[in-house]
Amino acid sequence: MKHLFKGLTALSLCCIAPASFAQSEGDAPHPGAAVYEEYCAACHDNSEVTRAPSMDALNQFDRTQVRAALVSGIMSAQGGMLSSAELEAVADYLGRAGPVETNWTEAMMCEADRAAPSLGATPTVTTFGFDLNNSRQLSYEQAGLEAEDFENLELAWAVGFPGAVSMRSQAAVVGTSIFLPVGESDQRLFAFDIGGEEPCIEWIYDTDMTLRSSAAYGMLPDGTEAVFVGDRAGDVHMLKAETGELVWKAPAGLFGGSMITGTPVLFEDRVFVPISQAEIMQGANNAHLCCTTHGGVVALDAMSGERIWEMHTMPNAEPVRDRGDGQMLLGPSGAPIWNSPSIDPERRQLYVGTGEATSPPAHPNTDALIAVDIDTGDINWSYQATANDIFLVGCRSEEQLNCVPRTETVFRDVDFGASTILATTPSGRELLIGGQKSGTVWALDPASGEVVWRRDIGTGGPSGGIHWGIAADETHVYAPISFPGRDLPDQTVPDDIKPGIYAVNLETGEIDWAFHVEATCTEDDRVFTPRCAMAYGLSGAPSVIGDYVVTGGLDGILYVLNRETGELVWQYRTAREFETVNGVDAHGAAIDNASIIATNGLLIMNSGYGLFGAGAGNVMLAFRPKSD
Repeated sequence: MKHLFKGLTALSLCCIAPASFAQSEGDAPHPGAAVYEEYCAACHDNSEVTRAPSMDALNQFDRTQVRAALVSGIMSAQGGMLSSAELEAVADYLGRAGPVETNWTEAMMCEADRAAPSLGATPTVTTFGFDLNNSRQLSYEQAGLEAEDFENLELAWAVGFPGAVSMRSQAAVVGTSIFLPVGESDQRLFAFDIGGEEPCIEWIYDTDMTLRSSAAYGMLPDGTEAVFVGDRAGDVHMLKAETGELVWKAPAGLFGGSMITGTPVLFEDRVFVPISQAEIMQGANNAHLCCTTHGGVVALDAMSGERIWEMHTMPNAEPVRDRGDGQMLLGPSGAPIWNSPSIDPERRQLYVGTGEATSPPAHPNTDALIAVDIDTGDINWSYQATANDIFLVGCRSEEQLNCVPRTETVFRDVDFGASTILATTPSGRELLIGGQKSGTVWALDPASGEVVWRRDIGTGGPSGGIHWGIAADETHVYAPISFPGRDLPDQTVPDDIKPGIYAVNLETGEIDWAFHVEATCTEDDRVFTPRCAMAYGLSGAPSVIGDYVVTGGLDGILYVLNRETGELVWQYRTAREFETVNGVDAHGAAIDNASIIATNGLLIMNSGYGLFGAGAGNVMLAFRPKSD
């Protein structure tokens, strides 16, 4: 549906967050205020805990989008609890008036000499981790930049996307073409040519479901160059890179509630799709029979989208016990896969990390690193990093019947959110590197799954530790920490562990340098990142480009660091308004998930992430070496 409330990519237990506190004429409170307070406030006034969109994020949606979300969109379960009058009142109370800009694309279409994507070039970014190893490393040649350029950058251009609040997706890159999904901007994937002074649009793919993953690129067995992406309903869209024409669209989900968060990967004649699920956001609601879904990996035929095999992280759920009202608690469940597979052609394996359990018993494949046979889908080995991590968002009282007692769970929500990396140490040893929300970097033997070393960088937590990604070069893995965590009964957080990024030696697991960030939060900053005094750590995936590590903060600051020393060489605050080349009102805010790439002499990234209480934004930015 065209007007789904696309910003609510994280389900909530309540209604929706207040975007604006409008009042009716006079001093009488708006009738939607009481509806919000009764049904919505518990979650959306605590968005950093509940993951519901925050107030500033919702401020960018109009009333028709809010209404559609409650009637037939992602919030329809919550909308079903409201009367028609209550629904209309809360939509009017929360949403803004006026339509979203829709005609900007016409003026931005490329002229004939730039209209065709520059295919045939060696692709620069083909998946979340740039390559099959998921290293997130680019050379100067791939970037089109020199070492001295990174210390003296300036803004080249900005593109705004109306209706978007979370610029969560990363572009794939071939030649002068970048392919960027912006799921909240009418569910579209854009092919931009960036070879000129300003970008232009080569083609647009428009669908009816929110595109959720980053873009991937590859060549199909028949020689067709293709771009593909996963959506919120668990479908994969395979497109011709030349025209944006749909080759096939295929379901990859394991359940009705499955979705695709990690980026699918094309290898040989198959597309490998990580499967996540949103039941963690629903389970604390007594009306939901919890829990029945789990994660996995699905292999699709690259030419047809036909399902070849599916790997499930656990067996299907069965009744466990009466939850106290005559209804049965179901399990096991959970172990979603939020990250993108790394591919090991030599061992014929792919590697993924999993999330927590959502109901008992906590299966051994929760909070685990797993090696999967790419030919059969069989699990070759699994290493569980944290046991008994049963977690549902919003569990706060014994009256919530699906929430297990704290004696039954460590209740930490310490997924492997970061994509695994295949790396080789200076001495030649191969390692599988995983980054966990517990703040731990793990190095395992990819053949056996045995631990080679681990490095604890704090204790992390649901939104802390190592969140969306890590990067690696020939000597180090670079681990961003959004929140060091709090002391646990068996583990304390050292005083020198603070939000920032840590260079962990591949050979030894020791920390060779650290770059710490601090809150630099002004009143102007709070306009775009309201929680910048608290949320300023590094949560998104970093990138290694030449001799530098490029990373971004939840407060919107982009950092360029010397990768040998951790020295800061350049920074830029993106939490601000921008004049855009397409004339769309746009501003940056939190930098999260993944987006930092470099190509054609430009450093390109997205700014804005309106979930987890972070700052909403809707802009893609490009930086170039400053002219003399």
